Amino acid sequence: MRFSNKHKKYSHSDTDKRHFLKKLFYLGISSLSLNPLLGLILTPNKTPFTNFGWAINHNIGNMKASNHMGFEPGYLRLHRKGELKKRGEILWQMMEVCELCPRECDSKRLDGEEGDCGADSSLEISSYGAHFGEEDELVGSGGSGTVFFTNCSMRCVYCINAEISILGRGEEHSIDQLADKMLRLQESGCENINVVTPTHYSPYIVLALDKAAENGLNIPLVYNTSGYERLEVLKLLDGVVDIYLPDFKYFESAMAARYSEGARKYPELAKAALLEMNRQVGVAKPDTNGLMKKGLMIRHLVLPNDVSGTKQVIDWVAENLPKDTYLHLMAQYQPYFNADEYPKLSRPLKVREYQEAVSHARLKKLTNLHVQAI
Repeated sequence: MRFSNKHKKYSHSDTDKRHFLKKLFYLGISSLSLNPLLGLILTPNKTPFTNFGWAINHNIGNMKASNHMGFEPGYLRLHRKGELKKRGEILWQMMEVCELCPRECDSKRLDGEEGDCGADSSLEISSYGAHFGEEDELVGSGGSGTVFFTNCSMRCVYCINAEISILGRGEEHSIDQLADKMLRLQESGCENINVVTPTHYSPYIVLALDKAAENGLNIPLVYNTSGYERLEVLKLLDGVVDIYLPDFKYFESAMAARYSEGARKYPELAKAALLEMNRQVGVAKPDTNGLMKKGLMIRHLVLPNDVSGTKQVIDWVAENLPKDTYLHLMAQYQPYFNADEYPKLSRPLKVREYQEAVSHARLKKLTNLHVQAI
């Protein structure tokens, strides 16, 4: 099946601005100074975080080195051996008849053909900057250095970032420009480089990482993914990624197919991906500063009406991964994008539904469980 981005060019209407600000508030960013937010309202051509991320971190860029003393990201070792660039080139060739994600749509992306994810040969980035809405262990004092990539292979009907991931809002960048952004994030004081929705741009990311490493990048790489991954691609990322931050969205194939554009194989692929990620980086445990530098951090968004199969997800984690696996049960579901067209997803999560999920996780004696106030 071939999908297309019918709304490739995204325009900022008043509704779009209100929607974006609502998301900022929901992520807890509304406690920041009002001035940066006003800047976003008054200059709609500027993407989120790019401007006020630097303002927040301007004076702390030189304080981050001490937070990472004694730690060396895996990608630096690969870079010194020339292996990092080789991995990027192998991934690049996989775009000839694209097989980067499980959809394996066979689009000729290097010839400019658009894949099921919406991406072609261009690297498109929506925004970048210090993000303070991620897990505490990733945020620290300097924020997580996020790069939000445009397009996505999952295409969830309730996507909170649909204007980026499905409608295709973003700007074209070169690999050199991406490498420069990584270095700027480090210089601004960010704790890590957090690549968000990276799968379909993994070749660009690895090649940019190689260039950035040559110029002094030395903070952890976070691979912030939907969990919809091919093992062949993950194995090429072995030693490249320091922290895997995957979703485990659904336990039932029927739910994945209905609510994520026919991704029927998602549950089995996500399970295989989680096992491989754990093999590569192991259990995520913060250092003495409370910062995460390596490991697997699983996210599970609890969906209303048990669409996500939460108890089964918890059972699988408890039975197949170490009991101290980092599991973040997320409670912030809201019916964004097209969710109101689907009865089971047309309302927010109920307190009772989330409390039942937390109780079940505790019953399974998961010792590295992270929960949210609701």
